[in-house]
Amino acid sequence: MSKQPMIPSGNVLAFSLVTMLFLIWGIPNNLNDILIKQFMKSFELTRFQAVLVQSAFYMGYFVLAVPAGLIMKKYSYKAGLVIGLFLFSIGCFLFWPAAVVGKYGLFLVALFVIASGLSFLETGANSFVVELGPEESAERRINLAQAFNPFGAILGVLIGTVFILSGIENDPAHVAALKAAGTYDAYLHKETMRVVTPYLVLAAFGLVWAICMIATKFPKVRDELVTEAGPKGNWRELGKKPHFIGGVLAQFFYVGAQVCTWSFFIQYVQDYTGEPEKTAGYFLTGTLVAFLLGRFSATWFMRYLSPNRLMGLYALINVGLVAVAILHPGPVGMWALLLTSFFMSLMYPTIFALGIRDLGPNTKVAGGILVMAIIGGAAFPPLMGLIAVHAHSMALAEIVPLVAYVFIAWYAYKGSALNAKKPVFNTTLA
Repeated sequence: MSKQPMIPSGNVLAFSLVTMLFLIWGIPNNLNDILIKQFMKSFELTRFQAVLVQSAFYMGYFVLAVPAGLIMKKYSYKAGLVIGLFLFSIGCFLFWPAAVVGKYGLFLVALFVIASGLSFLETGANSFVVELGPEESAERRINLAQAFNPFGAILGVLIGTVFILSGIENDPAHVAALKAAGTYDAYLHKETMRVVTPYLVLAAFGLVWAICMIATKFPKVRDELVTEAGPKGNWRELGKKPHFIGGVLAQFFYVGAQVCTWSFFIQYVQDYTGEPEKTAGYFLTGTLVAFLLGRFSATWFMRYLSPNRLMGLYALINVGLVAVAILHPGPVGMWALLLTSFFMSLMYPTIFALGIRDLGPNTKVAGGILVMAIIGGAAFPPLMGLIAVHAHSMALAEIVPLVAYVFIAWYAYKGSALNAKKPVFNTTLA
């Protein structure tokens, strides 16, 4: 076991400020799950139309992640993180005019801007934490930082459930009565305006945190020191790294699985248990509590079990749990889906850390490409929504995350090896 501290003592403040970002971006990521349900009501959308929330959001990651990496490669991690916080705040503020005008398309633009900012935060924060300390403890360090993301996720769902979801679910007869009374449009506008206050608060908090970052001196980390001392690197070299290419694909599948699971969880609960939307929202909060527990426990388990081996085991467990949700829709299936959040929790940070190993000066750009793979969160939900609509079964649509976990299991056991001559499992305990 390494005698070096996981977080060098002189870097604790910078690590703490960056770790807070993991919590910050967890809030809007999981407010999206509430927005889907709310916009279906306030804009009278189908499931497929409403899930464009996720498509617009993750398109922001796809478009800006690599530019974010290039900007940070030219300047610094700190510069990229500050830019990200400003973009995030601007996007949150745009919810106000979008709600006043009452146009769904403007909300999609605002979500794109928010995600553009988050692409800077995720590209910078993940790579910074991995490179901040000893290489042998990188997976543990990023899992520790990422463990604060579920706090933001839980907070996002609770904020959405309490402050955005009104609990009013009108049946066709009540809708007809509101239309006859001439009050239906006013009701829809009121439901739309419920989203404004939470996002204005987020905008203010993002600006405050940007100021804190500007006022803090950041250390140079491993990849920056390598760049100063040696060659500048060439992003084309990344194509010769199978463990990195596999990591990009694994991240694509993982984010798709996560977003599908959470975006449709409320609908699954309502379809197969008959619970109202607020109760289903609290069950969604339960999935995030499981996610939180999974992150912290994974950081501890990695002291004794190699990260890729632990991830492979968890992926196989999730294949089984999703199969239960498909074959036994109802309370049993609901609890099976809820438990998948515990086992998916280590996947994003572990795939990220495994994917950027030994990339030296190309680390920042590689981190951007790995964040760009978040586009899986835009690609998979519409597919899952189409399956649900055409098969008339939310349960059958869960085949989408099941396939994703199969691929992640392969990457964990085979695809993450640095080369064919090295063992698949990392036997060095950090």
